[in-house]
Amino acid sequence: MSEKDFLVEIGCAELPPKALKGLSDAFVSGLAAGLSAAGLSFKEIRAFTSPRRLAARVEGLVTAQADSTIERVGPAVSAAYDKAGLPTPAALGFARSCGVELSSLGHAQKDGVDKLVFRALRKGEDTISLLPGIVMGSLQKLPIPRKMRWGSTRDEFVRPVYWLVMLFGDTVIDTELFGIRSSRVTRGHRFQCESPITITSPSEYEALLLNPGFVIADYESRKARVRELILEQGALLGAVVHVDEDLLEEVTSMVEWPVALTGRFDEHFLAVPAEALISSMKNHQKTFYLTDKSGKMLANFIAVANLASKDPAQVIAGNERVIRPRLADAAFFYDSDRKTTLASRLPLLGKIVFQQQLGTVEQKSLRVAELSAFIAQSTSVDEQTCKRAALLAKCDLLTNMVSEFPELQGIMGSYYARHDGEDEAVALAITEQYLPKFAGDVVPSSDAGAILAIAEKIDTICGLFAIGQPPTGSKDPFALRRAALGVLRILIEKKIDLDLLTAIEKSLALYMSQGVAVPVSAQSDVFGFVLERFRAWYQGEGIKAEIFQSVMELKPSRPLDFANRVSAVNRFSQLAESASLSAANKRVSNILSKHEGVIPMTFDMSKLVEPAELVLGEKVSQLLHEAGPLFDHSEYALGLEKLSVLKPIVDAFFEDVMVMVDDELLRDNRLALLNALRQLFLRVADISCLHTS
Repeated sequence: MSEKDFLVEIGCAELPPKALKGLSDAFVSGLAAGLSAAGLSFKEIRAFTSPRRLAARVEGLVTAQADSTIERVGPAVSAAYDKAGLPTPAALGFARSCGVELSSLGHAQKDGVDKLVFRALRKGEDTISLLPGIVMGSLQKLPIPRKMRWGSTRDEFVRPVYWLVMLFGDTVIDTELFGIRSSRVTRGHRFQCESPITITSPSEYEALLLNPGFVIADYESRKARVRELILEQGALLGAVVHVDEDLLEEVTSMVEWPVALTGRFDEHFLAVPAEALISSMKNHQKTFYLTDKSGKMLANFIAVANLASKDPAQVIAGNERVIRPRLADAAFFYDSDRKTTLASRLPLLGKIVFQQQLGTVEQKSLRVAELSAFIAQSTSVDEQTCKRAALLAKCDLLTNMVSEFPELQGIMGSYYARHDGEDEAVALAITEQYLPKFAGDVVPSSDAGAILAIAEKIDTICGLFAIGQPPTGSKDPFALRRAALGVLRILIEKKIDLDLLTAIEKSLALYMSQGVAVPVSAQSDVFGFVLERFRAWYQGEGIKAEIFQSVMELKPSRPLDFANRVSAVNRFSQLAESASLSAANKRVSNILSKHEGVIPMTFDMSKLVEPAELVLGEKVSQLLHEAGPLFDHSEYALGLEKLSVLKPIVDAFFEDVMVMVDDELLRDNRLALLNALRQLFLRVADISCLHTS
């Protein structure tokens, strides 16, 4: 079957920059799904997108659907004719529904019954007739929260549509979308290419937009060009350009022909915290900042224009004029905020609601302060430092700077804390309270920051569970899953040996003292929820699910201890003896669980009679003394390694010894021996979970 390339371009008013890449990806995905659903094969789809267009080129698209055979099965032949050989109503009705005479129907064996069957050849439709519907179907499924109407039509799209290109090979597909008739004419850059561009075939689309169109149509190529240009500008100054990836994406979505220009601002603005200047330049002016080789911020910025100006100095001057008042605002906020101490703002947090049923931000701060102090007691971290940091942690929410730049919460708090004369450990903890903010983000560097971050997250998780608002399915409005994983990461990476169960108990008690009705199940629910985050963690690290589950069965209350056990079991699972011992543990578990009587806590060596059970009893007794102390000191890997010598001994026991004998004393003693064996392994994990066959 012959193939052609297909090009579609929706030309419109400037699309929202932050949504552009997502719209393009969704458009291409919708096209691919529509073509596949229609049975139209193709080699590849390439996306093209810029502020004024959504486009795609489908390469190697078949020119028609493949022919197919229609087959409909009717009534049984025995029911199609009466005793006189005349057709029954069932047979005639089936033939009529197929649009044919009864005589043209065939027979076929279906489920051992001879039935009437209708067969016909369905000729595949031409691709060119199907493409308009496929394109429109994809456009209608784009993730557009709010659509626009324009002109006198009732058509709706993310932005008004001004032109439409639809080419199949060198043929224009004659159709209309959004009230616009399709053609082979596109438009280049709004200012640098005034003449329409005629496209002869889909293959020349990208090249024609580049020249004479002054449009880099491929998103990734344009993004790479923006990066290249801003790095070149930095190199001219001998400076380091800090390329914020989110800002790079946004700028790429705002330009068709990028041109990088370097501007300056007054050096006295450098007295303002760098984070505030960066947020102002990024959010308001979409510009990149620079530092010297030592990391000190420079009084320069790089803007990316959407055209090559004949007088770039004027463009730079314009950017400098606009950026100056923005930085002046940041400087004013910084100066005015420092006139009021953080501590004096704490009572005002009582006017901000944290959550309707959980009280105010002031109440949260007081709870977190108490919880931080409680957690600090089990570590070598200063209790008062943690408590002070927690009390001040949310106070910067009331500052002008954070009101203007919410992403600076915590960061500005640390600057203001230092200005107020607070201890450096307190200031640093305030900065680190929200870490880690996302997957792969760093954990707090300071001990006080780590404890504050843990307490803040546990308080939020416990509060939402207490009022019956845990995450459900894909909905997690308070990001509790991320918070729980953050708690685990901090505890393990900072090697904080916290008993999570007691911390949860303390947090819930603080809520109850505030008057929140906490259900009895809240503690176990929160504990299980947090531990369950380990599952995704270890899955990402390639740890087998059964290894995680073997430790999860015991639910160790200290996450650091949990992680040590998983590491030990993972190492044990790679030993040659592990498969046999895990199977034996499974067998022992089944035997013990099925026994209805009471199993003695200890076995009696004098009552072991068979050679195989005597050897096992002696070895278990020996290992209780050798491996037990290792387990007491959390040396789980070494302990399990010692237990691995049990393999041939346990194998011989099950080969030679009958456990469930009639002699009650003998049976109970053997059950006690098996129980002692199992309890040895349960000092680390339930390794019977490793036996999956």
